[in-house]
Amino acid sequence: MRRRTSAPRENWAAIIESQGLAFHRSAHPEGLSRPYWDEGVHYVFTLDEVLRLEGQVEELHRMCLAAADHVVTHDRYADLGIPPHCRAAVAESWRRRDPHLFGRFDLRYDGTGPAKLLEYNADTPTSLVETSVVQWFWLKDVHPGDDQWNSVHERLVDRWKSLTLQTGPVHFGWTSADETGEEAMTVGYLQETAEQAGLTTAAVAMEDIGWDALNHRFVDMEHRVIRTLCKLYPWEWLVAEPFAPQALAQQVSMTWIEPLWKMLLSNKALLAILWELYPGHPNLLPAYLDGPRELASGPGYARKPLLGREGASMRISAPGVELETHGGYGAEGFVYQEFRPLPVFDGWRPVLGAWVIDDEAAGLGIRETSGLVTDDTSSFVPHRIHG
Repeated sequence: MRRRTSAPRENWAAIIESQGLAFHRSAHPEGLSRPYWDEGVHYVFTLDEVLRLEGQVEELHRMCLAAADHVVTHDRYADLGIPPHCRAAVAESWRRRDPHLFGRFDLRYDGTGPAKLLEYNADTPTSLVETSVVQWFWLKDVHPGDDQWNSVHERLVDRWKSLTLQTGPVHFGWTSADETGEEAMTVGYLQETAEQAGLTTAAVAMEDIGWDALNHRFVDMEHRVIRTLCKLYPWEWLVAEPFAPQALAQQVSMTWIEPLWKMLLSNKALLAILWELYPGHPNLLPAYLDGPRELASGPGYARKPLLGREGASMRISAPGVELETHGGYGAEGFVYQEFRPLPVFDGWRPVLGAWVIDDEAAGLGIRETSGLVTDDTSSFVPHRIHG
């Protein structure tokens, strides 16, 4: 794993916007000098490195599925802060193995040892367009003789083909609450992959979904029944909405992508449960729900909210480091994970976003930050496989 610099393509911004990354101008807070998409640098991997990482990612995914089963079997929903009113529906969704599409692991990796799991974005993973499309065309333009860990697009299309869905269009839901446009572009891309798989689709704003009280079904603005809904609206938000009882009651008559059981994985309490089930595993960091334990007097810890996003509401306490980030998360509780700083390459710290599609490792996206927490100031950089 090596970090390399190179000249960006001429008119690169227009190129990536034409490929679907229209939100790159609004993805960052104002005042940052570095763009969100930065092709002035990239990372180089060997094929052996990628093969090892693929194996580790698939093992982590299998472990996460086992952890989900453990939570259901041992009734540990309270540890995840899952509200009582939806626990039975979550369990039933898991036991049915309601179909799922994708997820993204965030990993610490320095090229010399096993990757370490930082979190699993299993319900609403983003940075999809960057990973699947934009960096692939960068590779073809700049390093056409090299390869890339990236079969995301093909695997998404194949996964849609393999799903047994109900009749009618597959609805793709986005929310107008996202002012950056990232969610709309990501959902739009997912819709495109479904269409390439031969499915009939329809787009709908989550705010425009209605309830047909007579027929007890969700409907779109044209009063079509919604039988399949692909969304990036988090389940933890959805089950707190006024229409949550209807959504929970529609778990069998509708197909939800991602399914309700993803609440078992899209929660940082998963980190502690994994450490409990697989203590000492080389791809895990020690993590606890009841406090930092030995981490407080040893390597230090990162306190993460169970349902936090973009590095918000975190606290890092380690030798020589005391840091707390802003945010309104944490009402459901926290997990305490060993603090292992991201490796430094030329003054920047990469986090690897490894994608899983249909239970198999599918590709890699990399975000860099100059600080200790990967947040909304980070930049996405491409990668290639050489040698």
